[in-house]
Amino acid sequence: MARKCVVTGKKTSFGNKRSHALNTTKRKWGANVQKVRILVDGKPKRVYVSARALKSGKVERV
Repeated sequence: MARKCVVTGKKTSFGNKRSHALNTTKRKWGANVQKVRILVDGKPKRVYVSARALKSGKVERV
């Protein structure tokens, strides 16, 4: 199962690591997602939610 926020849709993003000499290598940035219990369709469920969605109050923890 992918680590993706069920509220905002945030997931891992990809890009390049750039050195001082501008050499490039592939890397990825993991989204800050936490596994929490929230109400989904009226039932408590354990899902991944981004830290921003938790802080902004878009979801209510159970």
